[in-house]
Amino acid sequence: MGSVLSFEENMTKSILLSNQAKNKQPQLLVFFGTFVDTPELGELRIRERTSIGVLDGIIKFINVNSLDPLKDCLDYDAGLSPEDVTVINIVGEDKTGLSSFYFPGFIDTHNHVSQYPNVGIFGNSTLLDWLEKYTFPIEAALANEDIAREVYDAVICKTLSNGSTTVAYYNTIDFKSTKLLAQISSVLGQRVFVGKVCMDANGPAYYIEDTKTSLESTVKVVKYIRETLCDSLVNPIVTPRFAPSCSRELMQKLSKLVKEEDIHVQTHLSENKKEVQWVQELFPECANYTDVYDKYGLLTEKTILAHCIHLTDAEAQVVKQRRCGVSHCPISNSSLTSGECRVRWLLDQGIKVGLGTDVSAGHSCSILASGRQAFTVSRHLAMKETDHAKLSVPECLYLATMGGAQVLHKEDSLGTFEVGKQFDVQAIDTNVPGSNVHLFRWQLPRQEKEKEQENGLYKNPPLLTKEDIIAKWFFNGDDRNTTKVWVAGRLVHQI
Repeated sequence: MGSVLSFEENMTKSILLSNQAKNKQPQLLVFFGTFVDTPELGELRIRERTSIGVLDGIIKFINVNSLDPLKDCLDYDAGLSPEDVTVINIVGEDKTGLSSFYFPGFIDTHNHVSQYPNVGIFGNSTLLDWLEKYTFPIEAALANEDIAREVYDAVICKTLSNGSTTVAYYNTIDFKSTKLLAQISSVLGQRVFVGKVCMDANGPAYYIEDTKTSLESTVKVVKYIRETLCDSLVNPIVTPRFAPSCSRELMQKLSKLVKEEDIHVQTHLSENKKEVQWVQELFPECANYTDVYDKYGLLTEKTILAHCIHLTDAEAQVVKQRRCGVSHCPISNSSLTSGECRVRWLLDQGIKVGLGTDVSAGHSCSILASGRQAFTVSRHLAMKETDHAKLSVPECLYLATMGGAQVLHKEDSLGTFEVGKQFDVQAIDTNVPGSNVHLFRWQLPRQEKEKEQENGLYKNPPLLTKEDIIAKWFFNGDDRNTTKVWVAGRLVHQI
C-alpha cells in the first residue's frame, strides 16, 4: 500500500511540475493581431496587424504590418522550421482587428489578499475603526491554513481573470500562511511580490507579534522564496504594515535587511487625516509621517507607498528624492472616505504612480475598475481645482501598466510591448457573449462590398475610431472580455 503524501509534499510536487512546465518552452510563440499599450503618459500606441515573437517568456521581435506571422518567425531565425513555431491569432470575427486586441497585463501595486473575504463590507467605518472591526479579525483567521488556502486560490484566480499579471500582496503576520501564499502563486503562475505583514505595536492582543519574531519570520519568508521556492515570478517584499504598528527598533532592523538583501518594501502613507495626526503623536522626533520612514531607513527606489493622499509639499519632495513609488487606490479611498489623492500633482513632480485595488477596502479585484475610479476621482478634484487635475483614459491605462511597472522598479521588463521585455499580456475581446461592451456592426469599418449591400439600410452613421473602442472597453469592460492571460509567455487563464 502506497503512502499518502502530506499537503506540503503535494504542494512541493505541484511547484516542481509547474516550474518544469514554465521552463519547457521549446517552441517560438508568435502572437498576431492588434497590440495596444501606453509607452508614455497620455500616449495610446495602437499597432495593427502586428506579430510579436516570444521565446522563454521574452519578446524577441516585433513586426508591424505583418503579412505572415509564421514567415516573420522564420525570418527571425533561419534555423527554425514551421513545426518549431506556434501561431496565436486573436483577430475577431469583424476581421478588422479592432474588436479584439492584446494589452499589457495589469499591475496591481497594492492588494491585501488576506482581507478578500471582507470585500464589500464597510459598515460606516473610516480607516482606523475599520481595521479594528473588520480587518484584524479576518487576517488573524488565516492562520488556519485551510482557510488561507481557499482564500489565496480565489484571489489569485480572480486577479488573473481580471488581467492582473503582476500583484504586490500584503498577507498576514503568520509565516506559514505567507509561505503558502508564495507556493500557490507559483503553482498558478502569477508574477507576485509576497509580503508577511510586520506589526509589533498598537495591535489587538490576538493579532500582534514581538519584534524578534516579526524580524525572524520575515527573514524566513525571504529565504524560503529565494532559496527553496526558486521561482523567478515570486519575489519577497518587506511589509511593515504602517508606522503606528511598528516600533522604531523593528523598522530599523527591517531597513538593515532591505539594504543587505536588496528587497522591495511596501507600506502605507498618509491615507487618513486621523492616522496622520496619530503618527505625529507616536513619533514626535520626526517632522512628519514621511519622515518616520525616511528616518528609519525604509524609503528606497523599491519602496511602494500606498495612498499618499495628505502629503505636504515637503513630504512629496522626499518621496521624489528617494525615488519611491505611490500606489493610488481610488476605490478604497472613496469607500472609507479617506480623501482624494492628487495624482496629477504627484505626476507633475516626477513621482512614480501606479494603481492598486487595495482589497478589501477596495471592493473589486479589477485594476480596470480602479482605473475607472481614478478617472472619476480626478474629475472631482478638477471641480475643486482646475481641469489640469483631470486624468484621461490613456493616462489611467498608463497608471495600470507602465506606471505600475515604474512603481515596482520593473519598467525595463514590464508594462509595454518592447523587444527584451517579459510577455505579460491579456487578450481582450469586446464581442464575447454577454459582453458589457456593445459595439454595433454598423459602427465598425466595413469592406467596400459590405458598404454597397448596406447602402440602403444605414444613413452614414458615425464610425468608431480605435481610440473610441478602447475607451468603451475601459469604461464598460470586465473579466468577461479578458479571454486569455499569459505571464512570461505561459498561458495562465482562459475562457
